[in-house]
Amino acid sequence: MENRIDLEKELLFLGLLDKAREIHAELGDKAALSYIKCGYRLLSKVYHPDLNPKNIERAKITQQRLNRVNSIISRMKDEEIIELIKKDAKKSCKRKKKILIVEDEFGLQEIFRDIFLMEGYDVRIAVDGIKGYKFYHQFEPDLLFTDVVMPRMNGLDLVKKIREVNPQIKVVYISGFFGIDRLKRELDEDILRYGYRTLSKPFKTSEMLNLVKNYLGGH
Repeated sequence: MENRIDLEKELLFLGLLDKAREIHAELGDKAALSYIKCGYRLLSKVYHPDLNPKNIERAKITQQRLNRVNSIISRMKDEEIIELIKKDAKKSCKRKKKILIVEDEFGLQEIFRDIFLMEGYDVRIAVDGIKGYKFYHQFEPDLLFTDVVMPRMNGLDLVKKIREVNPQIKVVYISGFFGIDRLKRELDEDILRYGYRTLSKPFKTSEMLNLVKNYLGGH
């Protein structure tokens, strides 16, 4: 019983329990259990102090709690963890904020998706601006997280098209170029005029999450 109480406290702190309960409602015991076990391992990488030198104290504290989760889970049976997930599951359900990620670099797609899922967001991925525009109408995200330089349709043109149907769309531009003067000027104008956010490559995971959380006003 003590292990279950301790694990519940840690999973709530890490933001994993509510998502696990949603997965349980949709997919059942095995999927929810797998999410818990994979989730805290991924967060151990995300919050590693070496990757967060500007927020090293917070990273160390979170890492300690993740280590504690690992220790508790090693002492519990799978059935006990599932019972914890099922506890008060209906009360925990709430609408998640939705993020559409438009990124043509495969490795980054996976990183963005996994990190945002672990943080409790609902996420979809599009590999270019044309698919991003289609997914936008299907998914109706709260936030568009898009690269600037992409084939077929760049991020600036994508946002311009979406703005025709939703002038209030929130946008975070992922920017990693310095040699394309025209796009740089257009990006600066878009940010100044509409108040969009920008994230320059390379960036820290903690920086990205703080930017998104503040922009969306929590979730």
